[in-house]
Amino acid sequence: MNDAQNRPAADKPAPKLRTSAMIASIAAPGQATRPAPFGHALAKLAATRPEIVGMTADLGKYTDLHVFAEAFPDRFYQMGMAEQVLMAAAGGIAREGFIPFATTYAVFAARRAYDFICLSIVEENLPVKIVCALPGLTTGYGPSHQATEDLAIFRGMPNLTIVDPCDAVDIEQAVPAIADHPGPVYMRLLRGQVPVVLDRHDYRFELGKAKLLRDGGDVLMISSGLMTMRSLEAADRLAADGIGVAVLHSPTIKPLDTATILSEAGRGGRLVVVAENHSIVGGLGEAVAGTLLRAGVTPAFRQIALPDAFLDAGALPTLHDRYGISTDAVVRQVKGWLDR
Repeated sequence: MNDAQNRPAADKPAPKLRTSAMIASIAAPGQATRPAPFGHALAKLAATRPEIVGMTADLGKYTDLHVFAEAFPDRFYQMGMAEQVLMAAAGGIAREGFIPFATTYAVFAARRAYDFICLSIVEENLPVKIVCALPGLTTGYGPSHQATEDLAIFRGMPNLTIVDPCDAVDIEQAVPAIADHPGPVYMRLLRGQVPVVLDRHDYRFELGKAKLLRDGGDVLMISSGLMTMRSLEAADRLAADGIGVAVLHSPTIKPLDTATILSEAGRGGRLVVVAENHSIVGGLGEAVAGTLLRAGVTPAFRQIALPDAFLDAGALPTLHDRYGISTDAVVRQVKGWLDR
């Protein structure tokens, strides 16, 4: 018997705890998912579009671009840990008639490569598609990896279209749509095992369009990204308490579908709640609020969003509940605002 076996139980080292801090999937246990929807959709599209190329800054596996790289190795460019070079090169390749899909983490595109995106791509209105993983609070690795302010950073950039898809269905449909768009696009990416949600709602992605997924007479939830999934889950739970919740999914953040938002928010008597996986500063909520005020539409208005703060590290379920974007937290907040 060795020393470890002889050691009293109180002296034995505690077992190592596993952490889900870096797992980017936000699927609930048992929820239907699809693997790497972006990578597979891009590879499928590229089979008939020889002008499409894939580029990344050492993150092919972690943005699902490895699927494209395996299918089209001669059209894949690994730029190394150099996001600024990635964006400048993507602009140059676009000038030669190609459509580059450039992938990295959202924090690196928004914070580190902003000037290169602005001057090398967006000012020239080039058709570069910037597709970025770990948007908002989809990693537990803390502020170095949590892109909680990326929409605020990019919304002020002229010419740039911004897309925040909800699930695998949204991503698969958005890929050909953004490829067809003649200008630059920034798309937030859910990667890995991505939930399948919108297949039950007769949904079709259209660039620049919001879609009403369900109707309800008490609350209008306007949402994007994973918060559309949370809004739909919350709506089901609130319905059991006699609260009717409509969910308007707005996958295009810029240009915003102001006509649909004003039409739905103008139906009197409903609390309007904007739910987003982003800081409360500068994202979809403030875009919607500005739209309503400029048009003179003034319903009761609330926001579900991440706080204006650097967030903690940890496991995603814990962080989502702590910062108010879990389904439980959405239900609690809506009930509190309705005082029911």
